[in-house]
Amino acid sequence: MINTLQIQVFPEVASTEKLLKSTLAKELNVLEKDIKHIEILKRSIDARQRDTKINLKVDVYTNENFVKKEEDIPEYKYVNGKNEVIIIGAGPAGLFAALKLIEKGLKPIILERGKDVRARRRDLANLTKNHIVNEDSNYCFGEGGAGTFSDGKLYTRSKKRGDVHKILDVLVQHGATEEIRVNAHPHIGTNKLPKIIQAIRETIIQYGGQVIFDSRVTDILTKNNAVKGVELQDGTRIEANKIILATGHSARDIFELLHKKEVAIEAKAFAVGVRVEHTQELIDQIQYKCKTRGEFLPPAPYSIVKQIKGRGVYSFCMCPGGIIAPCATKPGEVVTNGWSPSKRDYPTSNSGIVMELKLEDFVKYEKYGPLAGMQFQKEIEQNAWKLGGETQKVPAQRLVDYSNNILSTDIPKTSYIPGTTSAVINTILPDFVGENIQEGLRQMGEQMKGYFTNEAVVHAPESRSSSPVRIPRDRETFEHPQIKGLYPCGEGAGYAGGIISAAIDGEKCADKC
Repeated sequence: MINTLQIQVFPEVASTEKLLKSTLAKELNVLEKDIKHIEILKRSIDARQRDTKINLKVDVYTNENFVKKEEDIPEYKYVNGKNEVIIIGAGPAGLFAALKLIEKGLKPIILERGKDVRARRRDLANLTKNHIVNEDSNYCFGEGGAGTFSDGKLYTRSKKRGDVHKILDVLVQHGATEEIRVNAHPHIGTNKLPKIIQAIRETIIQYGGQVIFDSRVTDILTKNNAVKGVELQDGTRIEANKIILATGHSARDIFELLHKKEVAIEAKAFAVGVRVEHTQELIDQIQYKCKTRGEFLPPAPYSIVKQIKGRGVYSFCMCPGGIIAPCATKPGEVVTNGWSPSKRDYPTSNSGIVMELKLEDFVKYEKYGPLAGMQFQKEIEQNAWKLGGETQKVPAQRLVDYSNNILSTDIPKTSYIPGTTSAVINTILPDFVGENIQEGLRQMGEQMKGYFTNEAVVHAPESRSSSPVRIPRDRETFEHPQIKGLYPCGEGAGYAGGIISAAIDGEKCADKC
């Protein structure tokens, strides 16, 4: 017999097979020896009460042996010599679009401006240690896109958009732990994701697809309002009558190219703010209501939203047990983001604290047309670079000092390896942004006792929360309404907000090719 139960247990019980079996036996009124297998279907943490509990959904096999279901592996076809589709960008949208094309019997040609995951590491080290930005190979550009070296979180609210389970299954088939199918907030980790991305690339090549690195697209070739191919930075031309544009939210040169060619694009609202770092010990104490986090609980995250003067101020890309990373894509700018390894075992945690923007906030930049939001974003990043001493050192303040516009006399060492420069951060943010975030942080401190402390450090800016541009497409065909055969896709086109949603969007675009 198989019984499906939803139970709430202490963390030690959830993590110890013998204790869990004993608990389930009592729940079902059966003997422990009769329970042959426990299959955990879902796992989440409930820290709302005094004692933190674990919610489990399980299948309990009583007097019945467990037979693992065969994985539903996509049926890939060998596509060398078949009709070709160009994919610009090897992030999750581009990679999953390629896999879907192979399922359909079409040959993907992925053009990635950056390097493969192994070579990309050297450029990240050069950025972190020597403050040298490679415009094509950095935290945002390169194999796997922005998610590869900035956490690999698989959180999504896009369950109505597509098959989340299929995306997770493909990741597991390429090396991800099966835990991502179970946990409420699955996470792969920056240390593990590169090998998974590499395995996906190998599958694409194995079935006849192509992945070409160091291939920045400088022109999209069209004739009679239809795509004909692309031109690369070295002058090489590749022909195709279908192009999936999956460049990510930081490919400003692509937005500028489309605008110059008078291809319709639109300004899109996004969010900007700061990135705040606390000790993980403090966040654990706040969230788990304890002095010391027990061995059976993971490092605690937090998610918090406040409404300040009609604007949402909220935590974004929260990284328990993680570090803050330099994510500039061009010299002369400073950008922050955060990531965690799979074990989330760094002593610090960090989160973006950002405020939602509206299109009317870009009035000052209206001469830039649909690139107004992008210009708004660029100026903040360029101002941060100047304030930080024209290096990748980040402007920083202690949290309480930041909220009162007081220059911190000293900044404790943080996880941001390029270093910090003590500065009044709000001089780089528009007044209405800085003031709302300051008030939001005060209110967060009222809700999370201990959060509002001068031991925490604010880094700035957090400016790449999502794309500042949307590239329109038809709801039915997914093609650009002006250019036949052009399929705007993923986060850079304004249709996704993370690894899972971008992967889903990539599949959906490929399905229309």
